[in-house]
Amino acid sequence: MRVIAGEYKGRNLKAVPGDNTRPTTDKVKESLFNIIGPYFNGGVCFDMFAGSGGLGIEAVSRGIDHAFLSEKNRKAQEVIRNNIQITKEEDKFTLIAGDSRRNVAKIAAENPDTRFRLVFIDPPYQAEKTVEDIQLLVKEELVDEQTTFICEMDKHNQLPNRIELYQKIRRVEYGTIAIEIFEA
Repeated sequence: MRVIAGEYKGRNLKAVPGDNTRPTTDKVKESLFNIIGPYFNGGVCFDMFAGSGGLGIEAVSRGIDHAFLSEKNRKAQEVIRNNIQITKEEDKFTLIAGDSRRNVAKIAAENPDTRFRLVFIDPPYQAEKTVEDIQLLVKEELVDEQTTFICEMDKHNQLPNRIELYQKIRRVEYGTIAIEIFEA
């Protein structure tokens, strides 16, 4: 696993040991960022179920100003810390330990002016509540009409075409996974 493009291009990232997380493969990450970017002129992103932190790190490498990375698993938190250190720009990242859905309220309370440009939602498949996650982010006023949601799921699942004010603009499948992208 590595950073594909941008400022940190080529830097190797660590993966979380075990089967509790599914890191987004380099091929999928490259394709995904070609669809949504590939580069950004600032903004803040939120990786709601960060795993190794690879998506948030890739986003910052490609021009996002800051990434909030939420992760409950302690082993994954340690991997995220190590991967953030690899960037040598730790101040561009905020790791928030604990339940991701509770962390949304915490972020909103501590950063009332923050609006996310990108939101990655890739929960453990058994805990998938993507519609409710988007609704929660809307309720907490952390997203606006400039936000893009990138939702990863098992390819047999499909989200509605519209969630709140966000419309599904694309669905792509890679092997056993699917990614759906929503914009206002």
